[in-house]
Amino acid sequence: MMFRKKFVLFFGFVLFVTVAGAQDRYFTKTGKINFTSKAPMEDIEGKNKTVTAVLDTKSGALQFSVQMKSFEFEKALMQQHFNENYVESDKYPDAVFKGVIANNAAVNYAKEGTYTVNVKGKLTLHNVTKDVDVPGTIKVNGGKIEASSAFNVLLSDFRISIPSAVKEKVSNSIRITVETKLDPLKG
Repeated sequence: MMFRKKFVLFFGFVLFVTVAGAQDRYFTKTGKINFTSKAPMEDIEGKNKTVTAVLDTKSGALQFSVQMKSFEFEKALMQQHFNENYVESDKYPDAVFKGVIANNAAVNYAKEGTYTVNVKGKLTLHNVTKDVDVPGTIKVNGGKIEASSAFNVLLSDFRISIPSAVKEKVSNSIRITVETKLDPLKG
């Protein structure tokens, strides 16, 4: 009888630790990343709704993965040029960010609210990795976490060249916006 009580108590503890640990990690496969190029002759926008993201609330570790071919454009020709001429999606199929919320201690993940954060890490695009330091927002609501950010990158920093024939149509400075709704990772 005593053994049985200890076993039940031990099993309950293991289950609690497993569930509590899983609640530290949040995940999505339906994050959104958009980019906008504003140039004198044309604005170009690419939208991607299949972004994978993982957040560990305990450490603040954050990771995003984006399939480049999943970006959609208003015109099919823009999508073709994006994949073939600029990001070379066949050679470099993904963009990846690995980083951390630098001020993670300022976010109370147990309390609903909106928190301003600073995200630092490494962005790999077109087989080039660069340090990034960007502002963001974490919103805790109903047991879910929403993470968002908006920042600029220079295509030239990632060795993405713009042919002189289209310099008036494609800007070197691209505005990136990120919006994710993350659910607790079930483990």
